[in-house]
Amino acid sequence: MESFELLPLAVIGFYFLGALLFFIGLMADNERLSSVAGGLAIGGFALHSLDLCLMLVFYGKAALLGGSFYFSFVGWTLLAIHLFLRWRLKSSFLSLIALPLGLLLYTSSLGAAGLTIKIPPRFTALFFGLHVGSLAVALALLALASGAAFAWLHLNQKIKSKAVLGSMNMSMPSLDVFDRVNQWAVALGFPLYTLGIFSLAIWYWIDPEKTFSWDAMKFTSLGVWLLFAVLFHQRLIMGWRGRKTAWMVIWVFLFMVVSLIHHTITFKS
Repeated sequence: MESFELLPLAVIGFYFLGALLFFIGLMADNERLSSVAGGLAIGGFALHSLDLCLMLVFYGKAALLGGSFYFSFVGWTLLAIHLFLRWRLKSSFLSLIALPLGLLLYTSSLGAAGLTIKIPPRFTALFFGLHVGSLAVALALLALASGAAFAWLHLNQKIKSKAVLGSMNMSMPSLDVFDRVNQWAVALGFPLYTLGIFSLAIWYWIDPEKTFSWDAMKFTSLGVWLLFAVLFHQRLIMGWRGRKTAWMVIWVFLFMVVSLIHHTITFKS
């Protein structure tokens, strides 16, 4: 088996072991295992980056026309943001969400070769940067924010009920840290999602063979954008925080995922 074929197995192995060791370390309150898991996550991310680069080197622009690259890119983006937040917040707890989800996205990319991206060849870089790139980052931000929101709701309920906190709850960061993740994800995610959605109009403008018409894909995308806009307004303008924004970011993320799954199944592209 060639080294290029072994690389995906290495990425999966690093992510899987990292997720497993982090979970065990969290349950056993073992900092050493959590540190080893962090090292595996960084190693997996480095190999994942190499895998994306090799796809571009070997296949060139053709890589941007296959579904495998995009699933892998979303997973890579998720891990990149996770590593940044881990460094910025001085907390590794988001690894509990990021590593399993990154593993799922990467393994899904290996089976997504049948999906095709139909875009004007001359504008591949423009379309990828504006539309797909911004949507991938927005999705990754919301995924981590949703995990932080679930953690906030769980920890807040434990504190309010004055329940005994186990080792896993004791190792969680404060409610303020989870709320900060929510705020950053909304503040950055909504402008990026807006750019990704409305850059589609540029695609129709530059491609003379395409005519704009409303369909289920556009309606669901617009619905997600409107819900996201409400969350953005309430969070940043009205100053909402805590429970309300936690539930709202979860709903926005779920509707976004359902919308993407619907697009994939319906249009096969």
